[in-house]
Order: sequence, then structure tokens, then C-alpha cells
Amino acid sequence: MNEPRCGRQTWQFQQDIRLLGSAVAVGPLEGDGPLAAEFDHIHDNMYAGQKSWEKAERHLMCQAVETAIEKSNLLQSEIDIVLAGDLLNQTISSNFTASKLNIPLLGMFGACSTSMETLSVGAALVDAGYAHYVVAACSSHNCTAEKQFRYPTAYGGQKPEYAQWTVTGAGAGVVGKDGSGPRITHATIGKVVDMGIKDPFDMGTAMVPAAVDTMSTHFRDTGRVPHDYDLIVTGDLGKIGYAIFKDEMKELAYDMSPVYNDCGLMIYRPDQAVFSGGSGCASSAVVTYSYIMNQLRAGTLTRVLVCATGALFSPVSYQQGESIPCIAHAVAFEAVKEE
Repeated sequence: MNEPRCGRQTWQFQQDIRLLGSAVAVGPLEGDGPLAAEFDHIHDNMYAGQKSWEKAERHLMCQAVETAIEKSNLLQSEIDIVLAGDLLNQTISSNFTASKLNIPLLGMFGACSTSMETLSVGAALVDAGYAHYVVAACSSHNCTAEKQFRYPTAYGGQKPEYAQWTVTGAGAGVVGKDGSGPRITHATIGKVVDMGIKDPFDMGTAMVPAAVDTMSTHFRDTGRVPHDYDLIVTGDLGKIGYAIFKDEMKELAYDMSPVYNDCGLMIYRPDQAVFSGGSGCASSAVVTYSYIMNQLRAGTLTRVLVCATGALFSPVSYQQGESIPCIAHAVAFEAVKEE
């Protein structure tokens, strides 16, 4: 049996841990993007049939969780725990979702890194035998995030070109042991990295150092190199962060170019008005739990590394002139050829 840890920060799961099923729900702009055919639910307006944007966000998360459980051929009563997070104060989208589902909850916050944070911990709980089935979920909504972190959309505030567009959507995955679905093999838990950047619009640049730290740690801990993966994605660095990240990894002797992409660039078309690309918890979740999982299940991809990146600032810290601490968590997936 392999050691459960590779180095200080990477977990190597001992059991046959699988993503049994996954699902996503998105808003209209995401549904108009290049990955639309991969999504389970697409809403044609930002309210998603609800009375407020906040209610819309929790509706998206409920849809993603319920559909992921259904696609896993399980009942809600068979899920031992939900690990969920979002960008709103006190993670209210996750709390209200868990209340409706009547499943035990561990609320988690890693900003935009929450997708892989919840999945890492979920895989660890199943691997250790504390749970049979775990749901990992997260959500974000452009209008709720803008209202909380910047200015309400009705203000019509101007943004610089290097700003990013918060993805409206939710993603969920069901983790279990054995069964079918892509295997979850490793999780590299990131450290908080703060380079002193204070511009709340320039999150791509702010998150790059954390992504570089986690990615290079994963390679050192596992002994792998970029070419050991068919695809490596970061969560939401956008155009600016994507370019900086490649340059910084190259300086560390890791050539990412042939296999690297960013979820914030994959979810939208180049001609969509999203500034430098997508961001938010849903950026990595929506791409991972739809397109990437579908490709692994089809055998088009055989090994994938998803490194979700998060800017850990709040309206209070920003208004008090604090810098933006960031973090990144990475999870490795492998396709399994079913008999």
C-alpha cells in the first residue's frame, strides 16, 4: 500500500475513490458559451425563476446537488454529508441548500478554490471510512458577488479590462468508494500566499503566486511533471493570470504550454463581454463537473489535474486597505476503463 502522504502537502488516497456522478447548473451567459452542451441545467435569466439573486444562487446549488445524486444512482438519504461553500457572507447559499436537502453539512470557504477544497476533504473522509458517500458542492452568482464585493450592478460601475466576470452557476460531485466514474488519486492542499496586491479587480495577478506554489508543490511531492497529465487547468486566473502563471512555471523549469488551460477562459467565448475571463467558485466547478468529467468518462482524457484558485479577501478587509491573500488546492483525476 502506498503512503497516504507525498511530502508535506499532498494526500495520496489509499482506496479506490471515485467521483460517482456530477452535475452543474448555470446562468444565461454561461449557457451561451462554448461548453453549453455539457451542462445539466441552463437558466435563461439571472433570477432562475426566483425572487432574488441570492435565492437564484441557492436554487442553482440545489439543482446541481440533486442532479449529481440522481446521476450517481443514489438516494438523498444515502448521502452521509454535504461539503459546500460559496462567496456570500456566512456561506448562506450552502446553508439554505443543506437545509432543504436535510443532509448533514460542513460549510467550507476557500473563495474560488472551494470546488477542490470540498472535493479534497470529501475524498479524504471516504478514504478514511468516515463516510460512504459525500457530496462536494459550491456556487457563485455574478450579481450576488458584485453586490457584496464591489458595487451593485444597478450602479453601472466601470471596470478595467483586467477585471474578471464572476460565473453564475453551481457544481456538485458525489464521492464514493469503488463504483464507477473517474478516480480521485491525489489532493495537494495549498498554503496562503500574500504578495501584497490590493486591487480587488486584479484577482488573476493576485492568485498566480498561490497557483504556482501549489502546482510546483504537487509536482515535487508526486514526482510528476506537466506532461504526465493530458490536461491541467487552473480555476480562474483569466487572461492576465494565465499568461503570468505560464511564465512563472517556466522559470521553475515546468513547461505548461502543451497541456495547460484556465477554466475562466474555457467557459466563455472570446467574443463574450467578460473582460479578462471568468472567476468565482463556479468557474472551476462548472468546467470540472461537466466537461472534464465527461471527457474522463469517455476516455478522451486519461489524467487531469485541476488547481482551483481563490482570493481570500472580504469587503471589510478591502475597505480597511488590506492586501489580498490567496490560496490554491489541486486534485488529480484518472479515467478508469470499465470492464
